[in-house]
Amino acid sequence: MCGSAKSKFAVRLSVPFILAGSSLVASRGSAVASSQYSPEKVGFTVRYKDEVSPYKIISIFALPDEMLTFQVVDPDSRSRYALESPTGTGPEDGEREWVWKAPRETGLYVGRILSFPKNDTVVLNIFVMVPFDRLKGEYLDDYRIGTYPSIPYRKLPAYRLPRGFIQVTRENENTHVGPHFTLIQFVGRQQPDTYPKYVVLRERLVLKLEHILERVNERGYRAGTFAILSGYRTPFYNKSIGNVKYSRHVYGGAADIFIDEDPEDEMMDDLNKDGKIDYRDAGVIYDIIDEMYGKPWYEPFVGGLARYRRTTSHGPFVHVDVRGFHARWGD
Repeated sequence: MCGSAKSKFAVRLSVPFILAGSSLVASRGSAVASSQYSPEKVGFTVRYKDEVSPYKIISIFALPDEMLTFQVVDPDSRSRYALESPTGTGPEDGEREWVWKAPRETGLYVGRILSFPKNDTVVLNIFVMVPFDRLKGEYLDDYRIGTYPSIPYRKLPAYRLPRGFIQVTRENENTHVGPHFTLIQFVGRQQPDTYPKYVVLRERLVLKLEHILERVNERGYRAGTFAILSGYRTPFYNKSIGNVKYSRHVYGGAADIFIDEDPEDEMMDDLNKDGKIDYRDAGVIYDIIDEMYGKPWYEPFVGGLARYRRTTSHGPFVHVDVRGFHARWGD
């Protein structure tokens, strides 16, 4: 990249970068007010790991010392780009592709990809995880993880042991993992007063939820985010509630979602306006997601889809996951 372009992008970042009131922090379930919904996309896409994102905020979950490659895809050859290093060392060299080594220390590191003359910015929220092999028995620190199955379900790659765990603290729990979702939305419900907590989360699940949220708003159902009834579950918690051993929630690739906007009461909204809150409202979201299947762009997000009825313990909701193959169940 030419020096003149770099000078326009020269902004240093401190690490870790977590500031209350910043655009990267939001309270649980309120990332963006529904009346102000925007997809929050930029005029190019970023390739990283096995993902492609058009969004202004990207989350990446890496191991200590892992080498990460970021590549800008933009048909406009006139555009120029710079990477502001997540380790605060200033803009990195590169035209549209950069290789960056994650630090050895666990934590949140924030960088940016800047474009010129578009003046679009992509925020890179990179979480350096605690490696899986640091589990001591069933625990990380005082947080009980439990025991993962030693053999993957049907030997499928999606059911391999997690590579690591995102450490969740009071300081980073409200960090955005996408434009409309925050880390705390995926935290398990066990031991609510214990910090640090630990989460397994797949980048592809976050991207899938962003795509679904965009389609839901396009269809006229206003939602700034989805309420997430259940995101990550540790094997310990998953077993305690009687769920199946190979639940996708245990692998960080599933979310049970509903729209909770009007009113915000931890219950699905009356989406079909029939005066009832029931499985038909979950069916509205289910059908919108189901219509995406078969589209070429949706192929990477193929996974499980189910809708659940209201019970005495929860309202109706829709389960989505990124297991990599088509699955359907429920009502």
